[in-house]
Amino acid sequence: MDTPPIQRLRDAIRDIPDFPKPGIVFKDITPILADPQLFKLSIDGFVEATRPLRVDKIIGIDARGFVFGAAVAYALGVGFVPIRKKGKLPFQCESAAYQLEYGEAVVEIHVDAIKPGERVVIIDDLLATGGTAAAASLLVRQMGAVLLEAQFLVELGFLNGAIRLGPTPIRSFLKF
Repeated sequence: MDTPPIQRLRDAIRDIPDFPKPGIVFKDITPILADPQLFKLSIDGFVEATRPLRVDKIIGIDARGFVFGAAVAYALGVGFVPIRKKGKLPFQCESAAYQLEYGEAVVEIHVDAIKPGERVVIIDDLLATGGTAAAASLLVRQMGAVLLEAQFLVELGFLNGAIRLGPTPIRSFLKF
């Protein structure tokens, strides 16, 4: 009997204990990226979920969100917009700060990357505590775009990151 596609993706994710620090079990998605069938399966899942939303642009969060988001934008024939860590974008930026367990971080987007009223979806590889995704959703809303969903390949549900995204609809393909 064939393994269901979602289970194949789940089985490919490996746990890396004590990374990036002791006590953390890192969910490593790179085996999915390295396997052409699994990578296609993951992109197809995002595309299938996003197509009915009639988006204008896909927003990808630094850095693995770029991998998934750009491929989805290409497949849908829409624009791709990166949200990056502070200091990485060359043009004028809007920025949003968020709290980390050990301090603060800032993400940025070009001021002309999205226009008021544009329909967008945020894509990233993993939703953990939700800080980065919440900051990204704040930026999108500040710029006047319509944030339809935030989509993640993996959600670590026990960290309750979805709560930090408030009213933003969340779609996660794999939940741990």
